[in-house]
Amino acid sequence: MEKSLLEIKRYDGEGYRPLIDFGSWRVAVLRWLPGLEPENTDRMERHIQTDEVFVLLEGQASLILGGNSLKVDAVRPQKMEPGYFYNVKQNVWHSVVLSRDATVLIVEERNTGVANTEYCELTSEFRKEIIDLA
Repeated sequence: MEKSLLEIKRYDGEGYRPLIDFGSWRVAVLRWLPGLEPENTDRMERHIQTDEVFVLLEGQASLILGGNSLKVDAVRPQKMEPGYFYNVKQNVWHSVVLSRDATVLIVEERNTGVANTEYCELTSEFRKEIIDLA
């Protein structure tokens, strides 16, 4: 197929990888890496200018939400099911835990990154809750 008509991408590695950028949006893939295991989840992030959409394609995954206060105020797990679209709203603390065979599609603003993302270190109590929930 001509590249001017169709762009085809695939990613089988570990972690986060942007695949397609156009205009103001991006499609990326998130796959397992050690930092996404429950016992290694030590912080949450929030995007201060945009929502972020997650879609489980395969494997098992849970979104861990931490509220929208100045700091993480609780641990709220949401088990993901394939084919559902999970839109994490702007300013909501979140993290993801994945099984080793999981693939998650992410749709976000193209400029989403450290310049417009805040991070919050988790307390030992919140870290234990995440481990217990997994």
